[in-house]
Parts: sequence; structure tokens; C-alpha cells
Amino acid sequence: MNLTVFPGSPLVGSPGINNVPELPGDKSISHRAALFAAMARGRSEISNFLFSGVTRVMLHALSRVGVEWEWQAEKLIIESPGFRAWKAPESVVDCGHSATTMRLLAGALAAAGIPATLDGSPNLRSRPMKRILRPLQQMGVPIRGSENGTAPLILDQRPTGSALRPASFELSIASAQLKTCLMLAAMDAPGLTTITEPYPSRDHSERMLAVMGVNLSTNGFFNQPPPNAPGSIRLEIEPGQEIMPVELSVPGDFSSAAFLIGGALITPGSEIQLAGVGINPTRTGLLDVLTDMQARVEVTNRRMIHGEPLADIRIWHQRLQGTEIEGALVVRMIDEFPILAVMGAFAHGQTTVRDASELRYKETDRIHSLCLELEKIGCDISEFSDGFQITGNGILTGGSVSHHNDHRLAMALAIAGLAANNPVVIEQAEIIQQSFPDFIEIIQKLGGRLEYG
Repeated sequence: MNLTVFPGSPLVGSPGINNVPELPGDKSISHRAALFAAMARGRSEISNFLFSGVTRVMLHALSRVGVEWEWQAEKLIIESPGFRAWKAPESVVDCGHSATTMRLLAGALAAAGIPATLDGSPNLRSRPMKRILRPLQQMGVPIRGSENGTAPLILDQRPTGSALRPASFELSIASAQLKTCLMLAAMDAPGLTTITEPYPSRDHSERMLAVMGVNLSTNGFFNQPPPNAPGSIRLEIEPGQEIMPVELSVPGDFSSAAFLIGGALITPGSEIQLAGVGINPTRTGLLDVLTDMQARVEVTNRRMIHGEPLADIRIWHQRLQGTEIEGALVVRMIDEFPILAVMGAFAHGQTTVRDASELRYKETDRIHSLCLELEKIGCDISEFSDGFQITGNGILTGGSVSHHNDHRLAMALAIAGLAANNPVVIEQAEIIQQSFPDFIEIIQKLGGRLEYG
């Protein structure tokens, strides 16, 4: 169905209050919570789990290897025999559109040593998998992909009694999915495995595995506040460990909150408050950027829950200033560039993004698709090989746009419609359900005018 967003109405209020649905649980953390609980032996309970298109795919995949799960009193309950007792799936495991499911599950299956075939949608088949195939093969995992290094991924049965080889990896890109894949495979390697990244990627896996009893050492964000300056991050995984079952609560998703933050900043008269948002420093580069853009954003009530930092965030409408984003900061806001671009269109001056070529390997070529669709609705935007530049004038004309099978692009374009001169129509907008099921209802109950039709 098409979604029409009408301009002119401010956003006022707070998710979770006065019948406004709460923010969804963090997608990245939900993926990891389900998988790590399935690798543990016993019963785990997960509150505020994001139950959406991409995480359903992970849960169904785990069912295929003998893991049981159910909803009970608004919690996800997972019962597992532990990854060393997983059974081989009887047919192909469908990962849908979820690269996170495919890459993380490949590492877990490598540790389990069982045969499996991982496949997914045509979109997922286009995403690069060589980045996990080569290092897993270096560890002795019998895994292969298609001729061009994409899905389907085929893991053969590992010979009985054989173990994976520990290794030292110098990664050329900072990728939390790649890092986590190798960390999980290393759970069955008999020696010390080290992973070094050029920049620090999100560290949810390290934090959660530490809560679940796994000994890790790192010189990264997990131990100290993050610098934005470049600097390699080294992680060591000790051999012969078990993952323990856990009870934990998933923080509100900062990447989902970013759309509400952007909507409030660009829509005159807006004032909203978001409670219980995850503010993991590997994820909050956007907050640093908003400070540079002179946004009215206040972060209060900081606290820690199950190894993850949370806070409340208050946002007021504010005319923004253009800024420049590059280097290590890009990794810390890799999912927020669609909404950042929308804010840039309403900022005074130029907003420039460099060193973000990884955006071309998301659900779509996010640089090209973002530039194409924003230009359709009047944005002055130029595409680079590794980013883009926007000259903001506070004017978007509105019109009909496509999301290119990218849920984040769809939501960013919807937010653009809140402050455009004319309505913005997003075609086949149900893609939003992939990561933010209550997005439309929350915007409506905060005052925005959105209609399906």
C-alpha cells in the first residue's frame, strides 16, 4: 500500500505515554539476544525484544536447528540444548532480507560444525558475503558461496573430532556483523583468536557475551569512552568457553529513535521526549553530529542495564546548520544517513558526507537510492563515490517516491513529508514493518498526518 504524508502538523508528546506505542527494542541487540541465547544451553528470557520482519527470520532459522522459542507474558523465551547439540536443518534455511541473520548465523553454525545451506531473497543474494567466507575458510570452516561470493552459503559437515583453527584477523573494514561472525566461530577454536578493526564498530556482541559469561578483552569502546579519531580496535576471544543463558531487557532502538528525532527537529512547533533509548557510544554518532548542527537535543537520566547504556532524549524543533561527516564518525552512525540527509535538506548551508562507501552495500545502494529519491522531491543533493553533499534551503517540494526495498529509506522519506511544501507519497510502504512496526502509529499519535491508501 502507498503511504501519504501530509505536511504542517508538529510532533508533540512521548512514545509510551497517553496511548502512544513505545519505541521498538533495538534491532541489532534483538538479533544477538536471540542467537546468543540459542547458543547457550538452557532457558533465556528476553524483554522488549523487537518482533518484526527481520527478527522473525532469525527466530524461524533457530527453530530449524532444534531451538524452541515462544512468547510468554510479553517476553521471548528461548529453550536450547546449546550450539554443540544443534541438529542439522533438513532443508535450506531462509534468511529473507536479513544479512544480519545470514552473517551471524554462519558464524554460529561454523562453531556448531553442522551442515546447512543459508539462502534468502534476491536482494540478500546481491549483498557481499566474501567478507565472512574468506576468514571463516581461514579458520578451517568448510563453507562456500556462489561464484561471485554471495548467497547461498553452503556449510558442509565438519569431520567428527576436528576443531576450528584460531586465527588473527586484520579486518580492512569496520563491520560489527563480520566481527560477530568470527567471534562466534572462535567459540569452537582451541586457541586465542584476535580480531583487529581499522575503526571501532558497534560492540553489542562484546557487551552481551560478557553478560553471558564469556571472557573477552578489547581496547575498544567496551572499556573506555569512544574517540572519533581513527584508531585500530583489537579484540581477543579466549578458547573453550560456554555461553550461559540470560535474562535481559533490550533497550529502545536508537536507529529507530533517529527518525523521530529528525521529524521533531525539522517540523515547526515540535517537542517530543523519548524514554529508555540505547545510547551505546558505538551507535550514537548522530548525537555528535546534531551538536555540530546546533540542534536542540537534551540527553538525561543516563543509566546502565545489562551492559548497555540507556538515556532519555528530549528534542525541540530547531533550524539546523550544515556540517561535515567523515572518518570514524561514519561507522558510529552507519544506519542514520537516510534521516541525516533529510535533516540536511532543512539545514542552513552544506552538509557533506565522505568515507561512507559501505552504504552502497546495505539493503540497497543507499547512497544512490537516497540521492535519487530526495532529488525527486526537490532536494539539492550531489552523489559521490563514498557519500553525498546537500545544499540545504529548507524547501522540499513533495511528490511520489520509491524506497528501493530499504526500510530506512522509506521511513526517512516519510519524515521528509512532515515538513515538505506538499505531501510525500511512499510507494509500497509496508516495508517499514521490517524494523519499526509501530512507526506510522507513533507518528500519527504524536500529531503527524499519515494515511494509507
